[in-house]
Amino acid sequence: MQKKKMLIYAHYYIPDTASTGQILRELAEGMLNQFDITVICVVPSYLGTIEDCYKTKKYYEEIINGVKVLRIRVPEFSKTNKKSRIINIVSYFFGAMMATFKVGKMDYVFSISQPPILGGLLGVWGKWVKHAKYIYNIQDFNPEQVLAVGYSKSKLVTDVMMWFDKFSCKRSNLIITVGRDIVETVKHRFKGKKVPKTVMINNWIDEKEIYPLPGDHPGVQEFKKKYGLDGKFVIMYSGNIGLYYDLESLIKVLKYFRKGYTQKGVYEPGPKTTDGREVVFAFVGAGSVLDKLVAYVDKHHIENIVFIPYQDKRDLIYSLNAGDVHWCVNAKGIKGVSCPSKAYGIMAAGKAIIGVLESGTEVRGLIEECNCGKCCEPGDYVGVADIIRWFIENSDNVEVKQMGMNGRKYLEEKLTRDVSIRRYVEEISNL
Repeated sequence: MQKKKMLIYAHYYIPDTASTGQILRELAEGMLNQFDITVICVVPSYLGTIEDCYKTKKYYEEIINGVKVLRIRVPEFSKTNKKSRIINIVSYFFGAMMATFKVGKMDYVFSISQPPILGGLLGVWGKWVKHAKYIYNIQDFNPEQVLAVGYSKSKLVTDVMMWFDKFSCKRSNLIITVGRDIVETVKHRFKGKKVPKTVMINNWIDEKEIYPLPGDHPGVQEFKKKYGLDGKFVIMYSGNIGLYYDLESLIKVLKYFRKGYTQKGVYEPGPKTTDGREVVFAFVGAGSVLDKLVAYVDKHHIENIVFIPYQDKRDLIYSLNAGDVHWCVNAKGIKGVSCPSKAYGIMAAGKAIIGVLESGTEVRGLIEECNCGKCCEPGDYVGVADIIRWFIENSDNVEVKQMGMNGRKYLEEKLTRDVSIRRYVEEISNL
């Protein structure tokens, strides 16, 4: 029996390190037994730069692990320059529209909510051009996310964004969200009337690629030594250092756990765990607020905060295992709008979580259900400090290690890649 054909619009795709690109790569490869899959995406450029080999043609065709990939050349950009980012995103949007004519007949069109609004509109375009059934995968809700962080102050702009994204939702044959609270946002958008068919399927991380390693594992030790973490108690943030995580405020809390000279020239030795380890806060990744965090640390001479670049996917297991405790955070107002998938990687590595997440959100619910960390509300900076202090004071307590193992066990039972991909296949095949 001939497999049905599916077109996936993915802003970023392997080898780019964007979390949505990684999810879509594993989803595409995981559905190859059921569907013949083509991905339209940009040339590798998540960090803004483009290799010379991708600068000579408009389109590039590849086959990666059985998935056909059609890449679009886009301009380089800076994550801190709003204008260059907009030009880059719009170039992808129109390039993907034109690339749709190059990929032949399709039975299904699948798009995600990235870039904001445009991802949904691409899916509608693909549905019309290919006369296909359309699946809209909502990872982040916009303009709700824009409103939550005040990225745009124009009501006209956000109203137009809302109209277009509701337009995309209405024309989908199926909406798949990644959190129960996001399902509620869909219902709220349509005030409970004529709500498009919507299901929730968790994101995941490949539990066979990311798993707990001992602290003396050579890969973990090499990572720690490379970035000055050897022998330290590491509280780690790993992922996009962007607008939606309140990191500019959270890093101010870390000033009270500082090591280094104050602006008055007084040296602060920094806290130590009960077993004598110095405490270090590691930020692994890149994003639009990274420069502001670096500037804050430099200004306040905080020596126990380190910044580490994005790690290749093959090295992620070592960086995640190098942390003793991990942050999983969202800004206030993100409930029902976004679901931080970094939690799955932390749980896979068997590490405890500091969750700065609103009550009723998908990931906070998971953390509390399986007791794999401690949580407080976004904006509760006293609560954040108390949780940090608790982990420092209990660093050698069996309870901390047990939290990490609780998360790993829960993930193995309920949040594996195979379980989620099987549900994607079932929901799409039943359309």
